[in-house]
Amino acid sequence: MTITTYEGIVEKGKIRLKAGVKLPENAKVYVIVADLKLDEKKAIRMLTPRLVNRKQAADFKMQVTKVKPNARIRG
Repeated sequence: MTITTYEGIVEKGKIRLKAGVKLPENAKVYVIVADLKLDEKKAIRMLTPRLVNRKQAADFKMQVTKVKPNARIRG
């Protein structure tokens, strides 16, 4: 998927792109709003990924290995 960005403004509830920008009908678009200042502060809730099967948790167990401080690298 290729993503291209265009700048525009909202007028009367509709997004108006800068002059010369033409998009095809039914084009899929994503709207990112920059510098929006609202009177209300909304809490952001960020969820962490969950495992479908709890038995898979053992696959992510961390293993710590101690390295000798004077170990040489052999090539």
